[in-house]
Amino acid sequence: MRLYKRGKVWWFSLEFEGKRHQKTTKEKNRVKAEGIASAYRTKLAEGRVGIIERSPAPSLADAMNAFLKWSEVEHKEHPATYQRYRTSSKAILAYLKFKGKAIDEITPAMIEDYKAHRGRQSGRRTKRPIKPATVNRELACLKAMYFHALKDRHDFGNPVSEIAFLPENNEQNRVLTFEEQQKYLSAANDNLKDVAGLILETGMRPEEVYRIRSENVFLDQGYLFNPFGKTKAAKRKIPLNGTALNIVKKRMRAASGVYLFPHRKDADKPTLKANNAHDRALKKSKVRYFRLYDLRHTWATRAAESRQVDMATLAALLGHSKLNMVMRYAHPQEEHQIEAVKKLEKANAARQIAEFEKKKNGSEKSPATISATVPENPSVLEDSKTEGKSQRVN
Repeated sequence: MRLYKRGKVWWFSLEFEGKRHQKTTKEKNRVKAEGIASAYRTKLAEGRVGIIERSPAPSLADAMNAFLKWSEVEHKEHPATYQRYRTSSKAILAYLKFKGKAIDEITPAMIEDYKAHRGRQSGRRTKRPIKPATVNRELACLKAMYFHALKDRHDFGNPVSEIAFLPENNEQNRVLTFEEQQKYLSAANDNLKDVAGLILETGMRPEEVYRIRSENVFLDQGYLFNPFGKTKAAKRKIPLNGTALNIVKKRMRAASGVYLFPHRKDADKPTLKANNAHDRALKKSKVRYFRLYDLRHTWATRAAESRQVDMATLAALLGHSKLNMVMRYAHPQEEHQIEAVKKLEKANAARQIAEFEKKKNGSEKSPATISATVPENPSVLEDSKTEGKSQRVN
């Protein structure tokens, strides 16, 4: 940086990021002029003046509003994503420490406080503690909002990038028994009964059921087509068994618009949720709490335990592109595991007998050797012999 005089006033000249800056200090005193020049250089480094002077950052409320408008268009094919952002934004905007703040004034420490604050709260309707997954979805919304706001500016960072999300327990082990299913469906209203029935008979996601359109139903061929989803696998043909076919036929006859499950206020829009009806049915039936989505888990588990559906087919029916995703939905029940162990015991005993007979035919053995080879559990041996005979007869 160089100071020089023009007339009685001091000027300075400095180079910053390859560009030359020459300014008057409007001061006759050299010491004061040096201070002004140093301050100017500092401000240049902070990006606050001159040719790189930045525009004021928007408030959190304005930035969130702009983000939601963008998301509504960007995620038109995935309205659940937009709805998730919209729901998450309400808690963010309601947080008192964020009120009136510009987005460049919100620090990682403030977001950590928000995370802790939400973790201590309970749902207004459910009265249950806010789950880590809910807090994480809100943090994800805030993070996405910042990335959207920073597309055309780089003068500050995304504070959510420095925040660790809460650990989530994604294991879902709630699978209904047939008795629970009967009680629940008996307590459900007609609309919920059809929604739940289709999930239980097809394994569809609840939102896929809500968005069934008449034009995507092919009764003669016994399937419906789901054109929605984030992956290619989610956009699939869904076969309808007899029960599901009857539900769809009934809804087709009653449909007044394009959707089989229309919004109660606008027949040209799909229903959003059946959560309230679900909660009432749970309370009335006294069935232990489960999510409506768990009916999909129930269908997948029953399909896996039946051994009538291989894993690749099950993944395709569920709309998954990867086989390992199927394991999130197929949860062998305790009774099924016990039965599997019993079958394995019988199979091993049968193999042991077969090996003994093979050796016996090859060479003579003493009674002591034979006795040592036969299993100690006579019931298992008897069951294995019976099973072996049955297999030979068949």
